Amino acid sequence: MPIVEKDPWRAQYFENVPCPKDLFIPTDDELAWQLYPQYRWIYNKMSICESQDLEYAPHDILPPSFPVFSKPIYNLRGMGSGSKIIESAEQYEREQAPGHMWMPLLEGEHVSTDVIVVKGEPKWWRHTIGKALEGGIFDYWTILAEPRPVIEDYCGQWLRQHLKDYTGALNLETIGGKIIEAHLRFADQWPDLYGPGWLDAIVELYTHHRWHYRDEQRRTGYSVVLFGAHGLHYPQLNHKTVDEILTEPGISSLQITFLPDKPPEVHAMPPGGFRLAIVNCWDLEAGLAARERLALAFWSTQEIRADRISIEQL
Repeated sequence: MPIVEKDPWRAQYFENVPCPKDLFIPTDDELAWQLYPQYRWIYNKMSICESQDLEYAPHDILPPSFPVFSKPIYNLRGMGSGSKIIESAEQYEREQAPGHMWMPLLEGEHVSTDVIVVKGEPKWWRHTIGKALEGGIFDYWTILAEPRPVIEDYCGQWLRQHLKDYTGALNLETIGGKIIEAHLRFADQWPDLYGPGWLDAIVELYTHHRWHYRDEQRRTGYSVVLFGAHGLHYPQLNHKTVDEILTEPGISSLQITFLPDKPPEVHAMPPGGFRLAIVNCWDLEAGLAARERLALAFWSTQEIRADRISIEQL
């Protein structure tokens, strides 16, 4: 499976896609870093700011005003680890940390965009917006069928200027139309919602450096996320529940997003919760119902164990 996926719950999307054995297609930033040393600069979030004339500096340099957004300069593990809003000079003095930076607290719609690029020229776009909750977690994501012309115009110009020799998939995160992060890969959480044949087109892109995809069945999809509390050991869910959910109308796929045999603390998770599962679906109501059923299934095992807090505290 040369489409390299490190999360076993997402291998389902790639294991049956024909792919040359000597071809490696990254789905995570660690592998992309190794495969594309000439483009490693895009993982430096200060470079992303610099490329757009956004004000920024590493910690120790006092921002001219507050609030600002603070985050690690590099973060290949994702999930918003270490990111926060800093409201005042007092908070900044107290919480500044090595390897972190500040940038403007941008306002506007937060969009995750997958774009296919051939020699710096965008060939295909797909945009996703998330319903955010507190603590860096999301209720669900909406994979939009419609375009976002303002983002496509701005990011298209940025691609032509800064990645003119790059061919491959790229994921861009924007707030208010400004790029806050860039990744040399596509979002591997919902490739099944991009339509039949999309992954075959990805293989052709990386094999022959050309993009041929007939995007004729594009429709809005949803990726519904189930989070639990931190500090607990969650059991493995029985296959019967998973199989039954997958037969429900409107459900595309299901991911159980942790390894029960590994300590919870080795999983990269946002501060707001421990991600247990993701339901990809075409019908939001069906996805929300599936999430509720999964939550009940985890608790009904009677096998959830607390490490640092008691269940009665939840």
